[in-house]
Amino acid sequence: MAEPFIMVAPTGARLGKADHPALPVSVDEITETAIACKAAGAHGLHLHIRDAEGAHSLDPGRYREAIAAINAQAPRLKLQITTEAADRFEVADQLRCIEALRPEWASVSIREMARDPAVAARLYACAAEASTCVQHILYDAADARLLTVWRRDGIVKDTQTDVILVLGRYAGGPPSRPDHIAPLLGQCTGINRWMVCAFGPAEHGCLAEAARLGGDLRVGFENACHGPDGTIWRNNAASVAALVRATLPLSLVES
Repeated sequence: MAEPFIMVAPTGARLGKADHPALPVSVDEITETAIACKAAGAHGLHLHIRDAEGAHSLDPGRYREAIAAINAQAPRLKLQITTEAADRFEVADQLRCIEALRPEWASVSIREMARDPAVAARLYACAAEASTCVQHILYDAADARLLTVWRRDGIVKDTQTDVILVLGRYAGGPPSRPDHIAPLLGQCTGINRWMVCAFGPAEHGCLAEAARLGGDLRVGFENACHGPDGTIWRNNAASVAALVRATLPLSLVES
């Protein structure tokens, strides 16, 4: 089994300093986190940015500022922007972000895109034209089925084959469980690389199972600020380091 790609998601769209004092919000804080997480073993970073009031933003200019700072201080750390709506943005706003930024890598929730399929088709086409790697966010089997239909219908392009399976939720819903990965993965057709993230204290256990199954891993405060025993992680890098210690022996032993 190959070594999993580990991406850190240090911020998210909905959390703040009240949730964890080390949650990075400013560009400087995110850049410092990127440096520390890269040193701890992360290969990539899932990037959220905030506006002047600290709210979730899709502003291309703010994205460019953050991307430039991280690239300067943590070179070779792959950056993925989010297009998350977070109850603030419409599909047209998400399209404008992709059009203006033309990022190398972006995560896109297909259930958010389904709010406006016509505009969604333009977003996927723009991403393909810009060679933006799209990672489809899938929460359940219905999302996986919609992705299959949209690929069949040409809305999603043939090259857009990567997915991230999301276990659990910010609040409410079923808890994250390792045994939920295989059934959801089994609903996905025609995919290339797949990744898992998991909300709550079972995060690392779920990611260990994803590594065993050959998937990539997303870890960080967006999904969980504490470990399986309830201990609060000191910072994102501490969580990354613990995950690396837990998963690298798996990959080396079974490869």
